[in-house]
Order: sequence, then structure tokens, then C-alpha cells
Amino acid sequence: MTKLLRFIFFRMIVRFIVLVGLGLNIRRRELLPKQGPAIIVANHNSHLDTMVLMSLLEPALLDRVQPVAAMDYFMKNRLLAWFSSNILRIVPLARQFKAHDNPLKPVHDALEAGKILILFPEGSRGEPEQMKAFKKGIARLAQAHPEVPVIPVYMHGLGTALPKGEALFVPFFCDVFVGQARYYDNTRNDYLQQLQEQMYQLESEYKAGHAGGVY
Repeated sequence: MTKLLRFIFFRMIVRFIVLVGLGLNIRRRELLPKQGPAIIVANHNSHLDTMVLMSLLEPALLDRVQPVAAMDYFMKNRLLAWFSSNILRIVPLARQFKAHDNPLKPVHDALEAGKILILFPEGSRGEPEQMKAFKKGIARLAQAHPEVPVIPVYMHGLGTALPKGEALFVPFFCDVFVGQARYYDNTRNDYLQQLQEQMYQLESEYKAGHAGGVY
């Protein structure tokens, strides 16, 4: 039953919002993963980020895609907890843990099971269209799984369509830029810096096209 509800939610409701309410402009969609394991990393400005990214993948991959999110946020009430567990199927991360615990264990397990993960290395949602520094967790994760591709995706406009702290959706034109997959091949600090620079390059690509009237 939950599988059917998940299909209806993403293929009908989310797809309608994406196609009609947002009018997405997507660059290099073909670089998105066709199979798992894989990690999609993106900037984070809106609750729409996860749903838009999931809607961009092939329908056959829906059962293999799982967003990574803080456990405590989605457990605030029963309905949200059920929705996050059964429809979004999040990989929950504990923000408070004991010294001997590994908070990334659920993520490692998901990758070993061949999942495609959606991860926001900035952490929490920021101000609309303002990118923050990446946290080190993605570098540790990539180091532990050097064979897993990490695909950067820059999104612009979703922070305006549904900004942090707002519940009212505003139709807005949004852009999505997909970058080349990156594999871990250096130190954590170097990898994190290179991944962040790659995201900034995607942001610059958007700004250059927008300033030139391409969009």
C-alpha cells in the first residue's frame, strides 16, 4: 500500500508541481545516476529540493532513492514521521549520539545496499539562493566508499518558490545544473574543497547564463 502511495505522490503530485508550478530548466540531466550506489549532493534552500531531485530520476529508480536527513526534525509528530519513513523513505541521521557511535552507519548501510542517496552537505536549509560551506561528513563518506560516484547538483529558484519558514508555495521558474561525477582520490580536505569549488562553478554557470539572457 505504501509503495502505491509513494508512486502516486511522486509521479502525480510532485510531478505536477515540478512541471506546472516550477517550470524547471535542467542542464545535463543525463549525468544523473542511472543505478546505485551513488550520492547526489545539492545546495539546500527549500523543502522542495528533495522532491524535485527525486522527480528528476528515472521512475524505475524511485524505490532505490533515499534522502539523508536529520532524524529529530522528521520525528516532531506522527504524521510527519510516517510520511518521512514511508513516502520519502529518509535515511535518518542522529544529531546527538554517544562517543562510540557512528552517526553515518545508516548511510554506509544504504550505500552498501546499492541505494542512490540525496545529501545536502551544507546541513540545514540556508537563506534563499545563498550557498554555505560544506560540512566534512560528505568527505568522510566518500573516503569510505571511493568507488561510489558523487554527483553535484546546483539548484536556483526553489528557495524563492518555497523558502525556509514559509508554507505557501509560490510558482517560480527554477534552474538545475548537474555536474560531472566526482570520486574520492585525495585527502578529505582536498576532496571537500574540490567538491565545493565544483558546486561554485555550477553556480557561476547559472549566473553567466542568466546575465547573458540565455534563460
